[in-house]
Amino acid sequence: MGLTYKRILVAVDGSQEANWAFQKSIEICKRNNASLVISHVIDTRTFATVEAYDRTVAERAEKYAKQLMDEYKFRASQAGITEVTTVVSYGSPKVKIAKDIAPRHNVDLIICGATGLNAVERFFIGSVSEHMTRYAKCDVLVVRTDKD
Repeated sequence: MGLTYKRILVAVDGSQEANWAFQKSIEICKRNNASLVISHVIDTRTFATVEAYDRTVAERAEKYAKQLMDEYKFRASQAGITEVTTVVSYGSPKVKIAKDIAPRHNVDLIICGATGLNAVERFFIGSVSEHMTRYAKCDVLVVRTDKD
């Protein structure tokens, strides 16, 4: 078994942390000559708070996800990554990526940003990155920003 990665998944949500993770994924893809899966999960729990499930909220989230994917895909191809797949999914990001998207795309490395939760939030809901490291069947790289 080689020490190179063939298929790398980067989880993006539009945050600065995710952007750092994306940039790191480009570097690692190039070093390993790997293909890239860019994934964004629309967190359906945010819709639950809306009174009568407002359709426009979902539509805005979908539109945003598409713009995000188009932008990241363009940046990846500009950087010379030839095989890029984008995946938009619905549900809980931390569950979807580790247990569904990564296995379905035969990913051998997941890259994500360190999320900015405070200690109390992390205690109650657990961070996305923490959950991925626990449940993913492959390696997980949590990228820290220079702020840390």
